[in-house]
Amino acid sequence: MVIYFKSDVVQPPVTLFMGVDKYENEDLIKWGWPEDVWFHVDKFSSAHVYLRLRKGQTIDDIPSTILDDAAQLVKANSIEGNKVNDVDVVYTMWSNLKKTPGMDVGQVGFHKETDVKKIHVAKRISTTINRLTKTKRVETPDLRAMREQRDRTEREDKKQLIREQKAQEKVEEQKRQAEAEMRSYTSLFTENKMTSNVEAGYDSDDFM
Repeated sequence: MVIYFKSDVVQPPVTLFMGVDKYENEDLIKWGWPEDVWFHVDKFSSAHVYLRLRKGQTIDDIPSTILDDAAQLVKANSIEGNKVNDVDVVYTMWSNLKKTPGMDVGQVGFHKETDVKKIHVAKRISTTINRLTKTKRVETPDLRAMREQRDRTEREDKKQLIREQKAQEKVEEQKRQAEAEMRSYTSLFTENKMTSNVEAGYDSDDFM
């Protein structure tokens, strides 16, 4: 099962989500999307919270208010982290998560530490948690099917883009050929290549 929360600190609202336990976290790690941003309390066990970026959006474009909501959510869902002040929350793109065979269920590492960002959380803000909790819903999505559908859609979009590019290239090539033919045709009638009737011995007086 996956728990979803709606954050309305921006418009349109965005969805934050997390697994109900470490096994669901494992599925989210396995079947996450390249557009997903992963959040976790640094140095403490906590929930794995995700934010799915919009098309064209990057991790650096996430509004600070959304970062605050995600950070509060992982802190509130950390048994130890929720009890202390001044914790850091790390976040990175799903593609930077590294899973090796020797890791425990729900445990991850990183491919590049330099791609991991941090946000400091001074204390729990109950009003934020209460606001998010009111929007809470629990679902049982087929994460694998969703990821496979996402990949199919991406492949079709890429194929369509290639078709459009080829069509555009064909139009541009036809335009270049037409312009080249026009230049060639025009060059036959330039003044310096034309002769008068007189020069050619065909003065109209010869017919009088």
